[in-house]
Amino acid sequence: MTQIDSAFLIRFFRLASEQLEADRSYLCKLDGAIGDGDHGTSMALGFAAVVERLRRPLMPEPPTPDAILTEAAKAFLSEVGATVGPLYASAFLSGAKCLAAGPLETRQIGTLIRAFADGIRTRGKAETGDKTMLDVWYPAALAAENACGDGAALADILTAITEAATAGRDSTGPMIASRGRAARLNERSIGHIDPGAASAALILSVLPEVIL
Repeated sequence: MTQIDSAFLIRFFRLASEQLEADRSYLCKLDGAIGDGDHGTSMALGFAAVVERLRRPLMPEPPTPDAILTEAAKAFLSEVGATVGPLYASAFLSGAKCLAAGPLETRQIGTLIRAFADGIRTRGKAETGDKTMLDVWYPAALAAENACGDGAALADILTAITEAATAGRDSTGPMIASRGRAARLNERSIGHIDPGAASAALILSVLPEVIL
């Protein structure tokens, strides 16, 4: 794909939904160590709801990228009432604003990733280093932006994203959680990968299949 347009987003949500469903048990196991154990189910159901919503006729027709992300936010929030629901709804609404003027080139994928991260940050009041999904979303955005700015090939930009996402996910292991339910564990959260960071890395891992 050459543009981050409506077709891109529909394919992205479908592939991300499939990936999250495949790794639902893995994410629940991670969450069981420091949370309620339902993160995998919440993410799988939330993205499945988005995919289902996007199968229906959207207004305006044909659906614009910002309309798709707005519908995605509504679907996710309607399905997932837990903390992650408002966070990803905010991410998608922030992405909608990013694409309000029209599609971006796929080389600018970092711009959309950063928009998602900004939405999550605004809603959740977290920062990188707090042992959350932002420890994946922001490093991935920065890696994409730097690679694009350096004139890297699209495949190399995508590699930079996935490598940064994986490193960001793994970086949460030694951290002490300061946000969410895991924060009540204090030092006992050390040694556990944050489930939100793990799901974010899984979502970003589908980008090469979406684009190439």
